[in-house]
Amino acid sequence: MKTKEVTSNKKQPASLIAENKKGIDNHKKAATHFDAAAKSHLDAAKHHENGNHEKAAKSTVEAHGHACVANEAQKEDVKHHTNKI
Repeated sequence: MKTKEVTSNKKQPASLIAENKKGIDNHKKAATHFDAAAKSHLDAAKHHENGNHEKAAKSTVEAHGHACVANEAQKEDVKHHTNKI
């Protein structure tokens, strides 16, 4: 059974606003890079199918880089959420 979160009309302290903004930015950054990683993986697959293994390798490295950046953003955000559960 889920509990309903109570929202307040009180203004949040500036520190909470900044923390929430950082969390939102981390979520967006992770999503953007996970999308880019997926696109690069699909490109790599197409290049392999076409026999262009050098382009496939380049796309694979790009995918890995995007996934690493996304994972870092995700790890940062998890730090903020773990103390709230």
